[in-house]
Amino acid sequence: MSDPHASPSGGQGDAAHAPLIEHLIELRSRLLRATLVVLVVFAALYGFSNQIYLYVAEPLMALLPPGSQMIATEVASPFLAPFKLTLVVALFLAIPAVLYQAWAFIAPGLYENEKALALPLLASSILLFYAGAAFAYYVVFPLLFQFFTTTGPENVAIMTDINQYLNFVLKLFFAFGVAFEIPIATFLLIWTGATTVEALSKKRPYIVIACFVVGMLLTPPDVISQSLLAIPMWLLFEIGILASRLFKRRRAASDDEASQDTP
Repeated sequence: MSDPHASPSGGQGDAAHAPLIEHLIELRSRLLRATLVVLVVFAALYGFSNQIYLYVAEPLMALLPPGSQMIATEVASPFLAPFKLTLVVALFLAIPAVLYQAWAFIAPGLYENEKALALPLLASSILLFYAGAAFAYYVVFPLLFQFFTTTGPENVAIMTDINQYLNFVLKLFFAFGVAFEIPIATFLLIWTGATTVEALSKKRPYIVIACFVVGMLLTPPDVISQSLLAIPMWLLFEIGILASRLFKRRRAASDDEASQDTP
């Protein structure tokens, strides 16, 4: 005998909630796996935390006068600065695994043509972020620190705090890593139909100005660092325009071939 108080749509409600619960469980599983990868990489790198910090500080240390050294103005800085940097490096190295977990979670909901395009974009975004960080370390830091260490008064000794230096370089790493994602962002805007190649090409002067404004906001207040970020951003925007133009032509050619093959 059925329960008179039971809702006639109760079974449908349970069925509707089941996929949501399954998605939440899978999301938790993916997040735990990504976190575990970061922690494993961090544990493997922690024993080399001081060496990692010295490597990151090398662009500045190489330009300091002989006998100069960095200082720690806080009691815990000698421990916290390398610890913080090692954690950031662990996350930095684990980005492919973290993004793979994100991809594995969203991929079942994508169409085949979206999967075929999303996977190269995901791989390209990782490589571009790494390229931006490498550009900051090997190109920007030497020029920037050369400028900073040679423009001050002669009687002023340069003794940089290790925590302040870390915050400074992490900001630049992040700024250049994100800036190098401009081709991906440009391509996605055009691919999704939010804008067109022609519209972005007409707005090129405004985009160049915007690049210098962003460079001014994300870098120290000097012309060198601002230009070293703004000019690559503009060039990467042009690369995104070119890639979008080539993709558009290739898709148009594919559509023409499909229409010719159709009887």
